[in-house]
Formats: sequence, C-alpha cells, structure tokens
Amino acid sequence: MTKSRVEPEALLTPAEVAALFRVDPKTVTSWAKKGKLTTLSTPGGPRRNRESEVRNLLGREEPHSGQW
Repeated sequence: MTKSRVEPEALLTPAEVAALFRVDPKTVTSWAKKGKLTTLSTPGGPRRNRESEVRNLLGREEPHSGQW
C-alpha cells in the first residue's frame, strides 16, 4: 500500500505579493482587509497569502495604480 503525499501549498509574504503586483506592501494589507485577498496567519503571527490565489488574481486582471 502506498501513501500519497500531499505537498503543502506555497505561501507568499505581503512583500512578495506586492512585488508581483508592483504595489506597496501596505496596499496588499488593504486588499486583505477589504476581503479581496485571503490572508492566513502563521503560528508566529506573520501574515501570508496563498500563492495559487495570488497567481489566479494576476491572471484575471492587473490592478492599476494600486486600485482594484
């Protein structure tokens, strides 16, 4: 019997998300507060975003001037 191994989902910091969208990291925090981006808290407290969600948003539309 073989066990299937599930790879953990990659998580990005707000700074990494900001770099992908070319906005300030505070803009990413604002998007999360508005519910436009899901944010997870790690056990130590830092916030992270699912890479798959961020890549999906990048593919749908590119925000202009930090506005969505």
